[in-house]
Amino acid sequence: MDLRKTLEHYLNELSSNSPTPGGGNVAALCGVLASSLGEMVCNLTIGKKKYLEFESQAKELRIKFESFKKEFLTLAERDNEAFDRVMDAFKLSKETEAEKAFRSSAIDHATVEAAYVPEEVILKCKELLPFLETIAEKGNQNSVSDAGVAISLTAAAAEGAFLNVAINCSGLANHKIAEELLKKSELNYFEVKEKSSALTSQIIKRMTSK
Repeated sequence: MDLRKTLEHYLNELSSNSPTPGGGNVAALCGVLASSLGEMVCNLTIGKKKYLEFESQAKELRIKFESFKKEFLTLAERDNEAFDRVMDAFKLSKETEAEKAFRSSAIDHATVEAAYVPEEVILKCKELLPFLETIAEKGNQNSVSDAGVAISLTAAAAEGAFLNVAINCSGLANHKIAEELLKKSELNYFEVKEKSSALTSQIIKRMTSK
C-alpha cells in the first residue's frame, strides 16, 4: 500500500469500479490496523507505574507489533499486484489454439499466486494473535477494549483472506493445488476464528463483570 495517499484517496479507489484495491487488500489492511492497536496499547502501558514489571515485555511487544504492521502492509500491496497479474493474463490474446493454451496457463499460474497472498495473511493473523492475547491480559487495562478491537480485526482479516483464497481456488484448473491450498487455509482460518472468539469473550466478560 502507498501510505503517501490520503485515506480519502484510498476509500475513493476502493469504492470505484477498479478491481484493486479490493477485498484481499482490505483483509490485509485489517491486519495492519490490528497490529497498530496492539502497538498503541503497548505505548499506553510503557511508563505506567502500575505496569513496571511488564514494561520490558511491553517494549518487546511494541517492536513485534511494528514488524507485523509492516508485514501486513507488504501483503496488502502484494495482493493488489497479484490480482493485477491475473487481470493481465485474462487480457492475453486467444486467437489461435496456441494462444488459448498459453493464456489459460498464464491465468492459472497468476491465480495460484493470487491465492497464496491471502493464505499468508491468514498465517500472519495466526502469528499475531498470541501477542495480542498477552497485551490484552498484561497491558494497560484501561485500553483492554482496544486490544479487543485488535483481536476482532485479526479475525476479520483472517476471514476476509480466506474468502479470497476460496474465490481464487474456485477458478483454478489444477484441482489438486486448489484442494490442498483451500484445506490448509481453512484449517488455519478456523483456528484464528475460534481463538479470537474465545479471547473476545474473555475480554467482554472481564469488562462487564465488575
